[in-house]
Amino acid sequence: MAMLKARTEFASALNQVCAERGIEPEVVLETIEAAILAAYRRDFGLKEGYEYEAEIDPETGQTKLFSWPESEKKKRKEIAPPGFGRIAAQVAKQVLLQKIREAEKTAVLDEYSKRIGTLVNGMVLRFDGPNVIVDIGKAEGTMPPSEQVRAEQYRLNQRLTFFIKDIRDSARGREIVVSRADKDLVGALFRREVPEVASGAVEIKGIAREPGSRSKVAVSSTQIGVDPVGSCVGQKGVRVQAVINELEGEKIDIIQHSDNPEKFIIAALSPAEGIKVAIDEEKKTASVTMPDDQLSLAIGKDGQNVRLAAKLTGYKIDIKGAKKVVVPIKEELDLVQVGLAKRAVNALEKAGVKTLKELKEKSEEDLAQIKGLGPKALKEIQKALK
Repeated sequence: MAMLKARTEFASALNQVCAERGIEPEVVLETIEAAILAAYRRDFGLKEGYEYEAEIDPETGQTKLFSWPESEKKKRKEIAPPGFGRIAAQVAKQVLLQKIREAEKTAVLDEYSKRIGTLVNGMVLRFDGPNVIVDIGKAEGTMPPSEQVRAEQYRLNQRLTFFIKDIRDSARGREIVVSRADKDLVGALFRREVPEVASGAVEIKGIAREPGSRSKVAVSSTQIGVDPVGSCVGQKGVRVQAVINELEGEKIDIIQHSDNPEKFIIAALSPAEGIKVAIDEEKKTASVTMPDDQLSLAIGKDGQNVRLAAKLTGYKIDIKGAKKVVVPIKEELDLVQVGLAKRAVNALEKAGVKTLKELKEKSEEDLAQIKGLGPKALKEIQKALK
């Protein structure tokens, strides 16, 4: 930084402040001159057809104001009115304070720009419309609605762990964006809680997340003898539980990553078992079949499990139940084994019909008289009898 030659108290003070705050003295002087000219325009007005210029002595701080007719700078003369020196001093002070604030903010933003992609502890400071303003130490972070978890209820002075996502330009200038919904928050928490992940012995290959509900994390080992899933779970689940606690109880599935798409999809659809996969690598689709009793596990509540598995693997997954094996129906089979709906079975049992043999002895007219058997149930019974 180029310092001014300090011969006076003004020059020494200017150099010291600029050195401490990382500001160029020339920039400060130019800004002060522009601000003084603006103050003169506001208080006294400018004549049309004239040009104006403010000058500040870098040694003494003395300010002068000049004016001249357009294109006749040789007629330049000083025009500072009485008492203008006091106005100039106030303007200079305000500009210097503003420059100091700007420099401090820039330095803080530069520091946090190096921390993008890391965790920070913060406290909910206030609510600015839909945004949550968070105290993150030397600065304030903004958490917009897109980075908030709907299931979480934020309150004043609440302390949470946040993910530093970005520094963006806004109407108020540059701001630090923090997140609780980003999937990389999960990865950063595992890096903090699991030494093997932090050291690189275990690598997080992918994360699929529905914030506040469930996440699937695919991990692999880069060192022989290191169990990636076991490392992330920890003894008695202590490591993964620490991450779950930070995420306010969000469920986490840790699965073994595989370069083989079939094995990877099978692992991603856990806890379902007995899965068979047919891959179309060009279309990035997977046709999955499994026993009927595993369908609900593979699909998950509202389709969440298969949805996360598709995000994690990058494949569009189509799940089907295995075809039922046709076996001869014996007379002693009960009604559930025949395949009737539970409601129809209950209605028949109340009427004293409990086996296939007893059902065959009933005529269509008899069945139609049974309370609780509608047209749909009667069709199911006829189908089962055939």
